[in-house]
Amino acid sequence: MNTYTVRSAKTSDVPAIRNLVRPLAEERILLDKEAVTYYESIQEFVVAEDADGNVVGCGGLHVIWEDIAEIRTLATSNELRGKGVGHVLLNELLRRAREVGVHRVFCLTFEVKFFERQGFSVMADQSAVDPAVYQEILLSRDEGVAEFLDLARVKPNTLGNTRMIISL
Repeated sequence: MNTYTVRSAKTSDVPAIRNLVRPLAEERILLDKEAVTYYESIQEFVVAEDADGNVVGCGGLHVIWEDIAEIRTLATSNELRGKGVGHVLLNELLRRAREVGVHRVFCLTFEVKFFERQGFSVMADQSAVDPAVYQEILLSRDEGVAEFLDLARVKPNTLGNTRMIISL
């Protein structure tokens, strides 16, 4: 069985992260981002390395509010898809969510079966936050927050993803 080491991402990992995301963006599974966006949010990311130290997966945890965060940019190399890399990355991101006090984590994904196996469920009610919090997070300039809120201005960017959530 393959084992992978998960660690906090470093700025030097940005090229590898972009290389993991690029083919998925070409398939319209993930949105590609500019390099500056990854550098600005590198502290949110973790990477998985194989035994040779190659970055074979990545993912980010973006806190939106007191009790809710988003899993972002969960990606693995094509060769290792289905080999447990996504699972170990997601487990680490959920551990970090608990560590910072988040009780719910959502994602926007085409990989519904994968996230269901990890305990996520499709969000039946799109209003996962109460109205007062909704008004507060509407002020965010973050596109992921806008996607979570299902705002019309970001619909062209969401690619038809399914919103999923897990309670920790």
